[in-house]
Amino acid sequence: MRQKAALPHFPALLVLSLLAAQMTPVPAFAASFNCNKGHAQDERAICADRRLNDLDVEMAVRLDIIRRLSAMGARNALMDDQLAWLKARHACNNDKSCLIRRYHDRMEELNGALDRVYRRGPF
Repeated sequence: MRQKAALPHFPALLVLSLLAAQMTPVPAFAASFNCNKGHAQDERAICADRRLNDLDVEMAVRLDIIRRLSAMGARNALMDDQLAWLKARHACNNDKSCLIRRYHDRMEELNGALDRVYRRGPF
């Protein structure tokens, strides 16, 4: 004789719980700023678009690596360049193609800086 399942509705409850968890709002954060506090058009566009958010995360990680491995003078120059880049990004407002170009340009610059850091090794 076959036993009845102790929790006959368990699979349906599990699926519903997982769906509810996915629909629960969670704070959205990009790597370089808090999306809950992002008020500028460029910041709102980045927080609303997964691709832009991912580019922001990647850029912030690279920037942090370079910053940590650079000497003080180079670090200051790096941060000055980042502030100039942020102003250029801000000028894009919510234009996605402009923001993507800005991120790709900055990544290219950061890749060059990373190459210079790597050549100085070993660590």
